[in-house]
Amino acid sequence: MDTRTDPVPLHRLQVPLPQVPPFAMGSFESLGPDSRAGYPHRHTFYEIVYVTGGSGAHVIDLVRRPLSPPHLCFLLPGQVHYWERTNDLSGVLMLFTEDFLLARPGDRQLLRALGERSWLHLPDGPAAPAAPGDDRAGIDSLVRSMQQEYTAKGDGYISVLEAYLHILLVRALRLPAVREPGAAPGRAAEVSREFGLLLTETAGAEGTVGAYAARLGVSVGYLNEAVKQATGRTPGELVRAARTLEAKRLLTGSSLGVGQVARRVGFTDPAYFCRFFRRETGVSPGAFRRTAATAGREDAPATRGNHHVH
Repeated sequence: MDTRTDPVPLHRLQVPLPQVPPFAMGSFESLGPDSRAGYPHRHTFYEIVYVTGGSGAHVIDLVRRPLSPPHLCFLLPGQVHYWERTNDLSGVLMLFTEDFLLARPGDRQLLRALGERSWLHLPDGPAAPAAPGDDRAGIDSLVRSMQQEYTAKGDGYISVLEAYLHILLVRALRLPAVREPGAAPGRAAEVSREFGLLLTETAGAEGTVGAYAARLGVSVGYLNEAVKQATGRTPGELVRAARTLEAKRLLTGSSLGVGQVARRVGFTDPAYFCRFFRRETGVSPGAFRRTAATAGREDAPATRGNHHVH
């Protein structure tokens, strides 16, 4: 996939230098209007949003979720999202890049698992009942502790934030209906995880299972077996799903022509791409774009979109 330019507005995390970690935290108000942007955009960074109040909806990769605070939201780099018709939106946001995960690389897998179920509702109030073993009632106090640590910036605060982030991810994974990442041990599970990361990075544009197997240094047969065991789906199914999702993102979040979208997701023949898209979705790319346009979303200028932290 051509990554030199992105037709969907791309937000980057910009923090002041020197000696500041690639991590920012604050409210919707303190982080500025881009933190609640009402137009489709994507990030180069991870974002965790703890929504404590407000009405409206949050749309993530075309899935509209009405707000019903409090809830947690996990966004991965590359996902397209926007806030829709929100009022009195309040909460705490955490923004961080891959570099912030260097001390705990395993947290990437936790974030991927949470990104697959990116919107988690929490019971209202600190005394809300929780099932044995889950930490719903402790999420608020944990986020507030992180905010205090980030604001105070005492000695060693970066390592404390790294530890708090890890605890938050683990506790979020205890919430009901969130699948644990890669429970199967061994090389097969690791290959499956690497395949998932590569698929996310390329949006399926490598095209064939053979191309991904070659990049991972395994045979097609082994990749099929490993991924099917870990996910219940074949690599081919996941590649097609990734290409379809990226095509939907571009059709709804950019003004690229169908031929340009086709090339972005790895098709040299626009006609073949149209047949592929219709087979996967039941409609043509043009019809999908027209239907999405009826939602009445506001498009943003391509120049908007860096998160500056002061």
